[in-house]
Amino acid sequence: MAAIALMDMLRRNPNFGGQGFSSRGLFTAKFFGTSATFAAAAPFAFGSLFRNGGMQVAYCDVGVPSAEEALGENYFSSIHSTSASIFQNDALKYSTKQYDITLKPLFSAFHWKTFAMTSIRSFLIFYMPLLEPHPPKEDEDDDFLEEQVVEKPVDLMAPFHKSVKQIVRETSVVTTRRVLERLAVHYVSQRMAWKLLKDVPKSAARKAGRRLPTSAYIFCVSRSTFRGHFLGVLASWIIQVGVDIYHFFKSLWNPQEEEEEDDNTSSKVILLGKRVSVTTLKCCSSLVFASVGAGVGSTLFRPSAGQWIGCTVGDLAGPIAVTFFFKQAFHLSI
Repeated sequence: MAAIALMDMLRRNPNFGGQGFSSRGLFTAKFFGTSATFAAAAPFAFGSLFRNGGMQVAYCDVGVPSAEEALGENYFSSIHSTSASIFQNDALKYSTKQYDITLKPLFSAFHWKTFAMTSIRSFLIFYMPLLEPHPPKEDEDDDFLEEQVVEKPVDLMAPFHKSVKQIVRETSVVTTRRVLERLAVHYVSQRMAWKLLKDVPKSAARKAGRRLPTSAYIFCVSRSTFRGHFLGVLASWIIQVGVDIYHFFKSLWNPQEEEEEDDNTSSKVILLGKRVSVTTLKCCSSLVFASVGAGVGSTLFRPSAGQWIGCTVGDLAGPIAVTFFFKQAFHLSI
């Protein structure tokens, strides 16, 4: 059928032989229409020869420049140089984020500056109340004879023992935190370890340079403070619970009162559970209040200093607020 159509075209157009083929081997538009009609009726096996399967490129010799003439001689060399400059110069700009984790020394709490500041603070906490003046009490009835007031000697050893216990407690908390930092580096992802160990005041200063909205900035700083303050609160909780457990076993080994052994042990276990619950509640409130205070303080003051001030105030105010709430709402003293 195709041969008959071709012979009919040659009979009607005698000049077809002079213009039917180009240097690229293409036929005229009439032949393409005939071949397309044949391709529509051809079996599936011949479809790849006549149908549009994939990309087809047509060539023509009538005034179309070559690829080198259209694009220029330096086109491919310019592509090569441009790609090389992109990979060489912008590779550092768009590199993956690196998490630089710097661990502090394990016994940093025993450095002479840190240990001296801890000692001075502990002694001032327990010795300053002794310097406060105590005015004499006024009697309601003036008819009574003035009795000679016997002044009790000031006990200087009790504040000293309390100060030593406070020093041991603070150094233990800091050392426990250093151990937790090393455990975090080894057992959690590098990204999470970096968030737990990063310098939160510097992070607040970096976030302030991003020009975030106030609510978003407070949330970001509070979240960073929560992560950065978590290991310190966890270390404090571990030390306090360890002290409570030590007192529990000490009371079991050295009973002071003669009571029934079963009742005494059960009451002490209940007391230990209450102490652990109270310690957990205070630590959680301290962490939450410190995070919120850091976010608010970084907006009221300079970002780095405000974060530190808000975190310190919230850390102290959290347990006090929870104690006051339970005392007023449930009449419980914790």
